[in-house]
Parts: sequence; structure tokens; C-alpha cells
Amino acid sequence: MPQLIFLALLIGGGWYLFKKFQNEAQKVTQRARQKEREQRTGAMGTLVKDPVTGEYRLKRDEEL
Repeated sequence: MPQLIFLALLIGGGWYLFKKFQNEAQKVTQRARQKEREQRTGAMGTLVKDPVTGEYRLKRDEEL
């Protein structure tokens, strides 16, 4: 019985790590595509409007 519990935990941990890796790979791919679009259009970055102040600023990498 303990072997089954260990195996279940091992499979669950592997599945979690796989999903985490997939999500991170998707974010990296999305960032690369955005940078490619910026280079193609000659843009220096993407502007986003701050809802509080109404001012525009460059979009940070962690904002997707």
C-alpha cells in the first residue's frame, strides 16, 4: 500500500511539474512573438494606459 501512495505522489508531482513547464514555455513563446512583432514594426515597446492616473507607460515583461 505505501508503494501505491508513493507512486501516486510521484505521478502527481510529475504532472504538476509538466503543467508548470508548459505554462512557462507558453509565456516565453508569447514574449518572443511580441518582441518579434515589435522589431518588425520598429516599435520600442508596447504602451499601456494606467487606469488610475490615465498616463501611458511601457508594458513590463511580467504583464501579459
